Amino acid sequence: MLESLKSFDQTLFLFLNGHHSSFFDPIVYWGTNPVSWLPLYILLLYLLVRRYRWHTFWILLFAAIMILFSDQLANISKDMVVRPRPTYEPGLTGLHTVNGYFGGRFGFYSAHASTNLAIAVYMIILLGRPFPCFPLLMLVWALFMAYSRIYLGVHYPGDIIAGWIAGGLIGWCFGQLSGWFVRKPINFQTE
Repeated sequence: MLESLKSFDQTLFLFLNGHHSSFFDPIVYWGTNPVSWLPLYILLLYLLVRRYRWHTFWILLFAAIMILFSDQLANISKDMVVRPRPTYEPGLTGLHTVNGYFGGRFGFYSAHASTNLAIAVYMIILLGRPFPCFPLLMLVWALFMAYSRIYLGVHYPGDIIAGWIAGGLIGWCFGQLSGWFVRKPINFQTE
């Protein structure tokens, strides 16, 4: 059964990775660079400050811890599972890469998929109600980031799905914790 799943994962990967074009190669490659999303990060910061005022500091602190946790958990998983990325899979034919980008040696599970979905879920929990289109924007962003990993040839769909599961849970937990923290009345008086 495990071999069947691996075979399906490779077949689906080659199908999705095979749909590429010279027009989209630089767009997807550039789009995975965090600097390219600076306008989105500035928008998120603006919306957080507008809604939470000085509590934004705590929200950003929780977000930084969440991102670090998500990234490191994915790295621990990669070291434990030791599943080669498609770019390091011997005998995998038909693989498309962009600009010679191969990623690290192991790929299960995708830190990009996990961390970006964690950020999306976290922000949806904190900002979703007052801005109705916001959840869709965040999910489209997370979907683009996840698909880019397959497009660039560095992750199988299974790596992405596992990353989404981990990232969704991490984002939800940190979103709930952060939401509780900023709503909790803080008493600065000493007794």
